[in-house]
Parts: sequence; structure tokens; C-alpha cells
Amino acid sequence: MDKALDKRVVTAAYDRWAPVYDMVFGPVFRRGRRAAIVAAEQVGGRILEVGVGTGISLPDYAASSTLFGVDISEEMLERARTRVAELGLANVEGIQVMDAEALDFPDAAFDVVVAQYVVTAVPNPERALDEFVRVVRPGGLIVIATRIGAEGGLRGGIEKALMPVTSRLGWRTEFAWERYARWAGNAGVELVERRPLPPLGHFALICFRRIDVPVAVAA
Repeated sequence: MDKALDKRVVTAAYDRWAPVYDMVFGPVFRRGRRAAIVAAEQVGGRILEVGVGTGISLPDYAASSTLFGVDISEEMLERARTRVAELGLANVEGIQVMDAEALDFPDAAFDVVVAQYVVTAVPNPERALDEFVRVVRPGGLIVIATRIGAEGGLRGGIEKALMPVTSRLGWRTEFAWERYARWAGNAGVELVERRPLPPLGHFALICFRRIDVPVAVAA
């Protein structure tokens, strides 16, 4: 278990962020959100957005996509529900409090799972990633917009030093690509895309496809 973050601390942090989240982070992550949506809609269909927050992304999806948003923060989701109602987003199937590490959906329930700036904000990232694989159908897409930490050097040292502060704010600074690579090696996925995102190239769009591995039949 990764003890860098505590679930109660994360929930409380994002409850506090809720009133100002769109103003503080909306412009910073706009291009990353758009890139994630474009990637998701290459598959389309039924899309789960994990860490939907205030629902800031929801109006940007095509009306032909069916959306379900989940988040650990009820304060965030109250704003998402208001946004859905005010904009008349009839393609939003549901908005629900849910833990990314224990998604309350059956296997293969979605065509795409989108997780924007979420993986570095959960206590057990690999457990959440496993859940993304479980709930997406074979051949479906997992779209992740995320911060990529440094492998070492000055930036890596700074990120480690900042962890006690950023963990109280609800996210990690230290999360290298190698951690995704190790997880993917045994997760039944293949890497489809990895490219840098603004600001400063410290973020990335990462897309994995769930591989449909046939069950071996005994002779």
C-alpha cells in the first residue's frame, strides 16, 4: 500500500477545493482535458469519467456519448449535478460518489474510462488502474491525463521534498513513468499513446487498450 496519501485527507482536500476548483485549475488543465476527450471519443459509446469533480469536462463531450461521472468528493459532485441540470446534459447517465479503487460497476461495463488528473491523487494508484481495466470492455480504452514525475535529478529531489505539502493538498508530485510501465506489464493492457501535455511538459496523455486475452482451454 502506498501511504503517501490518506483517503480521508484526499476527500477533505477536494471538498475544500470544490468552491474554487474551476477558477484555479480550469484554465491550467484546459488543453489536457480537451486532449483526453478527443482520445476518448475516438472510441465513444459509454464513457466513465473517474474523478469527474465539478463536471467541468462534461459539456465538451459529444452528445452521442453516454457519460457517467464518479468522484470521492460530494462537494465536487454537487457542482457537477448543478452543471448537468443547468446545461441540460441529457447524455449524462449518472453522477455518483465512488472510490476509484473500488468502482461499483460490473465488469466490462464501459467502452472508455477517462481519468483526468486522478491517478496521482489516490492512495493506491495501481489498485485504481486495475479497476479501470476491470470495468472497461475488452478492446476498450483507458485515457489518463496525469502528472509524470521526474526519474531523478534536481526536479526529482524537489518533487520528493514537496510531497509532505502536496499530499495534504490532495495529490503527489512524485510519480515517475516507470510506475505506469511496471503496472502495465502485468495488467492485460497495451500502450496506445503517450505524449506530453502542458503546462511545462510535466503532464502527459496516456492511453491504454484492454487486451482481450482468451482463456486457455485444457486439452
